[in-house]
Amino acid sequence: MAGVLVEALVKAWGDARAVDDISFSVEQGSLTVLLGPSGCGKSTTLRILAGLETATGGTIRIGGQDVAGRVGAARGVSMVFQSYALFPHMTVADNITFGLSVRHVAKPEIAERLARVASILGLEPFLARKPSQLSGGQQQRVALGRALIAEAPVCLMDEPLSNLDAKLRQDLRREIRSLQQRLGMTMIYVTHDQTEAMSMADQVILMNGGRIEQAGTASDLYSRPASMFAARFVGGSPMSFIDLDNDASGRNAVFQGVDHPPVLSRPGKGLVLGMRSEDVQIATSTVPDGHWIDGPDATAEDIEYLGADALVTCRVGRHRIGVRVRGADAPPSNITLPLRFRADAMHVFDRDSGNRIEPAGEPGRLEAASPTAHHREPT
Repeated sequence: MAGVLVEALVKAWGDARAVDDISFSVEQGSLTVLLGPSGCGKSTTLRILAGLETATGGTIRIGGQDVAGRVGAARGVSMVFQSYALFPHMTVADNITFGLSVRHVAKPEIAERLARVASILGLEPFLARKPSQLSGGQQQRVALGRALIAEAPVCLMDEPLSNLDAKLRQDLRREIRSLQQRLGMTMIYVTHDQTEAMSMADQVILMNGGRIEQAGTASDLYSRPASMFAARFVGGSPMSFIDLDNDASGRNAVFQGVDHPPVLSRPGKGLVLGMRSEDVQIATSTVPDGHWIDGPDATAEDIEYLGADALVTCRVGRHRIGVRVRGADAPPSNITLPLRFRADAMHVFDRDSGNRIEPAGEPGRLEAASPTAHHREPT
C-alpha cells in the first residue's frame, strides 16, 4: 500500500486556474474525500493524480516516488469513473479482467484474481451477463471490481454513486467504506455530496474555486468551519448567518437591549454570527443541557417536515434563521416564536473575508455571558 503527497499542484488553461496551488497528503490505508461544488477543481485534481491530465506545476508522490511522466498502472493507481465506463459487448467477467488481459497477465492468475474479487463484491452469479442485464448498483460493483483486480496501491473514485438512487447510494457507500477498511486500501474519493463525505472519510478536503478551503476530519469541518463557505457547505442544513451590527440605533437587533452579543467581548461591527439549526431552539420548550442564551422573537415562515424532525425557517428582521425541532412539535407558520441559542455552538466570521474568527478566551470556544444573565426560564 502507499500514501499520497501532493505539493503546490497547479492546473491552468491560459489565465484560468482549475487547480490553484494546492497541497495535501493522504495517509496509507486511509480514505480521503475531495468535496466541493461543481467546478471547484476536485475531479481535475483526481485526473491529475491518475495521470489523465498533465499538471501545470507541482509534484505528486505516491509511495514516496515522484510519478511525473507516468500514467495509470505505472503510477500504482486504479480508477473508478462516474459513468462506470463498461464495455457493453463484454461479459462482466471480461470487463473486470480486461486490464489484466491487455497486460498479458497469465490466465491462471487472472482466474484466481477474478474469483477473489467476484467473491468480495458478490458478483459470482453475474459473471456471464452483459452490463445491460445488470442494475445500476451491480454495474457500479463491476466498475469497482475492475479497479480492485488491478491490485494497485491507490484507488481513485470519481463520483461513483452520483447516478444511483438515494437508497442504493446509502447501501453502496457503506459497502465501499467497509471494503476499503477490510482491504487496507488507500482511497481518494471525489464527491459533491457532503453526506457521503461525512459518513465515509478519514479526511475531508473541501475545495472552492480551485483552492483548498479546509481540510480535516468530518468533525473538524462541522464543529469548527474555517469560513462561511465551509459552514454553508457542511452540515445537514445550511448554517444561518446574522449580521451582528444590523440595528440603525447602534444596538444589536438579535440580542435585544445590549451593545454587543453576549458571546463576544466587543461590539459585533463587521462580524457575522453563524448558527446551525440544531443549535437554535424555540424557547417555550424545556431547556436542555448546556448554556443557552436568549435570542429575539421570530416569525415562523416555512416549515419543512422531514418525519422524525422538521426544519422551521424563521425571520428576524432581514435575517432568516433555521430551527430544527421534533417533527411532532413543528409549529404552524406565521406565528411568533421566542428563540434561544446554544452559546457554546456559536460561530463568528469576518464579514469581508468570510474567515472564521476566534474571540479572546478559551481557544476554540466563544466567550459566553453568565447563564443567569441571559437565560429565559421555560414557560
